[in-house]
Amino acid sequence: MKNNSFSVCPLASGSKGNSLFVSCNNSSILIDAGLSGIEIQRRLTAVDIAPENLTAIIITHEHSDHIKGAGILSRRFDIPVYITKNTYHAAKGIGKIADLCFFECGIPFEIDQIMVSPFSISHDAEDPAGLTMEYNGHKIGIATDLGIATTLVKQHLKDSNILYLESNHDPDMLINGPYPWHLKQRIRGRTGHLSNMDAKQLVSELKTDALKHVILAHLSEENNCPRKAVQEVSKSLNASDIVLHVAGPDKPGKVIQL
Repeated sequence: MKNNSFSVCPLASGSKGNSLFVSCNNSSILIDAGLSGIEIQRRLTAVDIAPENLTAIIITHEHSDHIKGAGILSRRFDIPVYITKNTYHAAKGIGKIADLCFFECGIPFEIDQIMVSPFSISHDAEDPAGLTMEYNGHKIGIATDLGIATTLVKQHLKDSNILYLESNHDPDMLINGPYPWHLKQRIRGRTGHLSNMDAKQLVSELKTDALKHVILAHLSEENNCPRKAVQEVSKSLNASDIVLHVAGPDKPGKVIQL
């Protein structure tokens, strides 16, 4: 999939595993690889993407639903993995990496022609990162697994054409659901996950003429449902032309092109 514009395709999103495919021109990048290597290959093939053409994997944090397949894919296809040093040392299950490339939050770096700008987010991981990716005047903002949307997060995500954004839980479903109280508190906390209402508020603050697509990600299967997430976040869109999508856990989403 080679073109002069961005292509974005959620491969998996949720507590069972997370992976987002981004490509443009000669670059094909995975953001996180939280499924088994063979399952990521299967999902890439399902949307006509050749796994051997991947040029990089970027890891946002060390939780297993973000790193599970990174090591095997890196070794199988000789793919460099971009990760912060603290995340790498905390990522006990990542396995051996063919080509390790360290980055720091706050310091942009390039992968081929794509400018990647990592920024710190509030989550209960060692050194969690959100990302923006820019190429040829287009910008993608990526922020999942964050307890609060800080001013820093908003500054980085502003003027995005595509937002890949957490909409983890419905507050009522969470409180009345089966999770133990300490886990409910973690999810609701400043280092947990954004609710549908949090996502709605963030989208309303980031909505500009530049924004064309919003992809809701990391929906909890126990504490949320796509209908509730879309119903809530769509309130921030009014009658705009912004297209709202939901990334799911079980199969790849549609390929979105800018």
